[in-house]
Amino acid sequence: MGDRKRVLLRFGAVLLLALSVTVAGCSGGNTKGTDAGTTNNAGGSEVGPEQPFEISVFLGEAGQQPTADNKIYKKIKDELGVTFKFEFLAGDKNQKLGVMIAGADYPDMITADTKLTAAGAVIPLEDIIEQHAPNLKKHFEKYWNQMKDPNDGHIYYLPNYGAYNSEVSDTYYSGPAFWIQKAVLKEFNYPTPKTLDEYFELIAKYKEKYPTIDGQPTIGFEILNYDWKNWGLLNPPQHLIGHPNDGGVVVNDGVGEIFADKDYAKDYYQKLNEVNAQGLLDKEAFTQNYDQYMAKLSSGAVLGMFDQHWNFGSAVDSLKTQDKLERTYVGLPLVYDLSTKDYYRDRPSLNLNNGFGITVNAKDPVKIIKVLDKLIEEDWQKLLTWGVEGEDYQVNEEGRFIKTQEQRDNASDATWKLANKADAYYGTAPKIEGYFSDGNATAASNQPEEYQASLKPFDKEVLDAYGFNSYVDFFSPPPENPIYYPAWSVDLVEGSPAKIANTKLNELSTKYLPKAILATTTEFEATWKEYVSEIQKLDIKAYEDRINEVLKWRIDNWTVK
Repeated sequence: MGDRKRVLLRFGAVLLLALSVTVAGCSGGNTKGTDAGTTNNAGGSEVGPEQPFEISVFLGEAGQQPTADNKIYKKIKDELGVTFKFEFLAGDKNQKLGVMIAGADYPDMITADTKLTAAGAVIPLEDIIEQHAPNLKKHFEKYWNQMKDPNDGHIYYLPNYGAYNSEVSDTYYSGPAFWIQKAVLKEFNYPTPKTLDEYFELIAKYKEKYPTIDGQPTIGFEILNYDWKNWGLLNPPQHLIGHPNDGGVVVNDGVGEIFADKDYAKDYYQKLNEVNAQGLLDKEAFTQNYDQYMAKLSSGAVLGMFDQHWNFGSAVDSLKTQDKLERTYVGLPLVYDLSTKDYYRDRPSLNLNNGFGITVNAKDPVKIIKVLDKLIEEDWQKLLTWGVEGEDYQVNEEGRFIKTQEQRDNASDATWKLANKADAYYGTAPKIEGYFSDGNATAASNQPEEYQASLKPFDKEVLDAYGFNSYVDFFSPPPENPIYYPAWSVDLVEGSPAKIANTKLNELSTKYLPKAILATTTEFEATWKEYVSEIQKLDIKAYEDRINEVLKWRIDNWTVK
């Protein structure tokens, strides 16, 4: 698709949304139009305590409000004059965004979503960054071209992860894996399951031996298939054949194709069908929401699941707070057969179409960008990650950041964090990653000596049993990322044939895969055939063409000349 067609397509999507608002009789609130060359209050108020300023923020996932006396937000208010008013997602994300778009009712800042871009809800940021945010410009300088929307060349969002300007620290793994309770590994003298079959054999043996955990029925395997966090159901086949996370496609030599209908995907879901027949799968797996899923993990009754660690981190924190360390998880990079090298762990890539955008309703975009610019300075970043020196960590004679055991325990306590961390802001905001200029890691979990010191005796036992220094060592070292990686960050363009095909494919998968998994063994084949037949009715070519068009664009435009 050529540039002109892409622009027209996006314009058409925006026009349709605008017409739908008119037909519905919505007034559109106090929308303030902004284009690439102009911003509201272009002079930009200065940031400081003498000019108090509230920034309303919508975060596209569930969460808890920080306490009113949160010490980090208080320091931000005292020194910068800024307060944040957070709204967390409650319910379905697409429905919530649809209501916002229909009423043109936006906060000042919002978590990235391509629907917002297509609706004209967020403003281009490149000019105000160039003019008013030298720290952000420096931070994103080598990623500048990657941040540009391939449809019109503007920058709409500030990626929250993946902008490294130093070495990558890697004592902590937050990505996808098949997770298994440490208690299961200990029970059988610390084996190293490599294949899907070996993994489920261990879980079956443990569940048979321990049908309940702390009075609750043991759940062998859990799946999250809820809203946009349905990768627990959809993504495993690509990893099992030795590919990294590219979303809905597997990419070979820069060309992607869907894998939902492939035989290697069928093999996985047929295995889950067998697992269900054995009674290992949670009976509520396909009817539960995210909170219910997290509650089960937090109980310690779930032996295994496929997920990304960052998605269930609060459940791990809860288990630690309950002193159930043996019920926390080890990530395993499973493959179908031992001739396949695992490729779960990747090098950090820019988290495109994520992070904060500034909306057309923002009261003062320039002041907002100045606030973000201040908060990415090293001193503020140390406050946001390590906390307050002397309270949350110490600096030893060598200038290294270290914590006491009490401080480590606090950092994993969910209640403590609501009063002492600014995670609601930090999780979506641009951030320094890797190491600060003084050599300290930007996150305590990645500070080598701090990581080792923070290990509880049980974790040391687990790692010693495998001869590993950290849980990252279970995974093969990642190769260099291909220049186009990852394909999941491609903007399919709201309302386009590619987006429609992808949405329908997702709907088919969330309908048919549970049906196939829960079917009797003899019914599985017919259900799978019906699923594949329905996929073939979709315009999959439009979806794959859009992916491959953007991958080629990245190869042509992101490659260092």
